[in-house]
Amino acid sequence: MFDQKEKGNKICIAMAVYVVAKALLNMILAKHFVLFSLLIALVEAIFFFSRFKYVNYILAAVLALVAIVYLPQNIANIGANWIYLLEGIIDIGCAALLCFNRDVKSVFYRSVNY
Repeated sequence: MFDQKEKGNKICIAMAVYVVAKALLNMILAKHFVLFSLLIALVEAIFFFSRFKYVNYILAAVLALVAIVYLPQNIANIGANWIYLLEGIIDIGCAALLCFNRDVKSVFYRSVNY
C-alpha cells in the first residue's frame, strides 16, 4: 500500500509541475504575462496535493474539458499549433491517469473528515 501511494504521489507531483510549466510555456509563447492563468495553474497544482476524496475526478474533468474545447482550433491550424495539440494530448493522458490509474487514485482516498 505504501509503495502504491508513493508511486501515486510521484505521478501527482509530475502532473502538478506539468500544469504550472504548461501555463508558463503558454505565456512565453504568447509573449505576455497573464497573472490569472498562472494563478489558475497554481490552484490546480495545489489541488494535486490536497488529497481529498474525488478531487482527482474534478482535476481530470478540468484538464479534459480544456483539451477538448481547444482541440478543433488546434487541429484546424496544426502547422502553427502543434505544440498546443501536444499539450492537449498530454492533458487527456493526465486526465486518464487521474481517473483510472490505481496508484494515483489511492492518493485521493482520504475523506474530508480524515
